[in-house]
Amino acid sequence: MRRDDLLGNVRRAAEWDWNYQVTRLDKPVDRAEWQMTPQEINAYYNPSNNEIVFPAAILQPPFFDPNADTAVNYGAIGAVIGHEIGHGFDDQGRKFGPDGSMQDWWTARDAEVFAARTARLIRSSPHSSAAGAEGQRRQHHRENIGDLGGLNMAHEAYLISLKGQPAPVIDGLTGDQRFFLAYAQVWRSKYREGALREQVMADVHSPDNFRVNGPLPNIDAWYAAFSIQPGDKLYLKPEDRVRIW
Repeated sequence: MRRDDLLGNVRRAAEWDWNYQVTRLDKPVDRAEWQMTPQEINAYYNPSNNEIVFPAAILQPPFFDPNADTAVNYGAIGAVIGHEIGHGFDDQGRKFGPDGSMQDWWTARDAEVFAARTARLIRSSPHSSAAGAEGQRRQHHRENIGDLGGLNMAHEAYLISLKGQPAPVIDGLTGDQRFFLAYAQVWRSKYREGALREQVMADVHSPDNFRVNGPLPNIDAWYAAFSIQPGDKLYLKPEDRVRIW
């Protein structure tokens, strides 16, 4: 690594990684190896190992705070956990068995219903003007499914955590309001125009604002929490709302 040779550093690092991966051929899987560093604010599902990984960096505010209100933690890190769990059951996770082997465990009916619900979600998803709308929706649909499923799972888990008791009102906000606001807050971001275009064109994830405005209109509890009515910007008719899981 040289301070005066960024391009060379990138090339040499790529070569090192290639050689490292080649030396692993025909060797046992290292199930202790992570695909991210502890400093990354991210998470992933690895179907080959049937594992979900959360680096240390994401287990801190605004995603997780052991001293925070329960609703906030479920809306933030809970939705991320649900998102990664969902990848184990989507149209890619279906291809892997519990030991990571290639094993499609869906029935034909599973695939049919999933495809129909996915098509509805693709049609209703918001998009950026930075690229073609239809292409974006299809490119991002798997991660959008993860966001929607993760929010649904996290919200149901939050309700279970209340054990039948009403959620407290804190600072004038109900439990569900705090849950959904926490989800929105973890996606606060600011893009340069070029960076936004690059993400829209090349990334499987939607830009962060769409990761909020995409799934929320499909969740009934969000409407009740904020009294969303017909005519409001993100309103969807009940029959148009999509639930994958």
